[in-house]
Amino acid sequence: MASSPDIVITGVGVVSPIGIGSSAFWSSLATGTSGIRPIDLFDSSGLRNPYGGQIPDFDPKRYVRPRKSLKVMSRDIQIGFAAADLAMADASLAPGGTEPERFGVVVGGDMIYADIEDLELTYRRSVRDGQFDFGLWSEAIQEEVHPLWLLKYLPNMTASHIAIAHDARGPNNTIVLGNVSSLLAVGEAASIIRRGWADVMLTGGTSCRLHPTALVARGESMLARHTDDYRRICRPFDRDRTGTLDGEGSAIFVLESREHAERRGARIRGRILASAARCEPRSPLNTRTGASLRLAIRATLEQAGLVSEDPRSTLGHVNAHGIGSVDADRIEAANIVAELGSTPVTAPKSYFGHLGAGGGAVELAASVLGLEAGLVPPTLNYETPDPLCPVNVVHDEPLAGRPGTAIAVNVCTMGQAAAVLVAAPD
Repeated sequence: MASSPDIVITGVGVVSPIGIGSSAFWSSLATGTSGIRPIDLFDSSGLRNPYGGQIPDFDPKRYVRPRKSLKVMSRDIQIGFAAADLAMADASLAPGGTEPERFGVVVGGDMIYADIEDLELTYRRSVRDGQFDFGLWSEAIQEEVHPLWLLKYLPNMTASHIAIAHDARGPNNTIVLGNVSSLLAVGEAASIIRRGWADVMLTGGTSCRLHPTALVARGESMLARHTDDYRRICRPFDRDRTGTLDGEGSAIFVLESREHAERRGARIRGRILASAARCEPRSPLNTRTGASLRLAIRATLEQAGLVSEDPRSTLGHVNAHGIGSVDADRIEAANIVAELGSTPVTAPKSYFGHLGAGGGAVELAASVLGLEAGLVPPTLNYETPDPLCPVNVVHDEPLAGRPGTAIAVNVCTMGQAAAVLVAAPD
């Protein structure tokens, strides 16, 4: 039986609150530059906390083609499309550079909420004597809403637009499972190449949680309390943390079999060693323990053959979920320490907040670029250790001298956990 092919990363595309493009993104991480700012995508004055990880100066017209596609692209789709374009350029993959049938796309996405203005007229026409009338709605929606309206909000449309633009006719899929979506997508894309179904995959995630409808639907219970300096609001694992902030962002990677990458003379930016996902039951009677996270970490290390060795000496760092919630950070920290001891931990959400389905990919990009540079990016706003979060948090400045491996983890509210193990170029 043929051996499983090595999976390498040859392109990294990032559209984030701390930079568009991998160079700008890494520069912000290395210098400790926050991407938290006042939200001006809409009138945020009524929010309890009108700050978040908003992408500055993003112009989708620079990336989206054909231009008319913008009419059926939500912001989630726009930034995901742009990140894929940047990844292709970073990988020096020109059109026709790979066999279309051997080129696929797997993207992690969130539920995409409709823009209020798209439905405003329909809603107004459906109100009679101060009461909403569903009968009027069914008639008004046919006249007021564009026939292609739904295409703007389907989570799978990011992968569809990317595949069409880059003539990727191979396996195509979208994973919508909250915070773990993009790490699951990366793991699935790597698996597709290992199974021999593709030579090249575009994969990652995208999300925009800075949307008035989304903010109303999710509520504000997880959001941090406002402080005088909004850049210091998100403080994972710090004793004085009070919650998270929402944000938006996307990261897309070009994955290839090593054979394909070397054949075309590609620059290798990193390697995918292993991935795993686990779940624990959730119900009013079963509070989350974090067991799924610990099991996902263990399974990933087992796949990579690191269990027989001490992971603290072979694993360079942990890229934590680190949401900034009092309870969630304590659960995560306890399970990381139980499985990995004092392995250094970084928490990139301190730079840009909670990016939802896109967060795992953007955070993974931080580790991939860090391994390439030989540094672990520091966590922002970590000033006072929490005794109940006994993880070894990298802070103040990047950490050098660690082994060239990292495990990125994400968890979601329903108990799922995902982990991806990456390594520096060899």
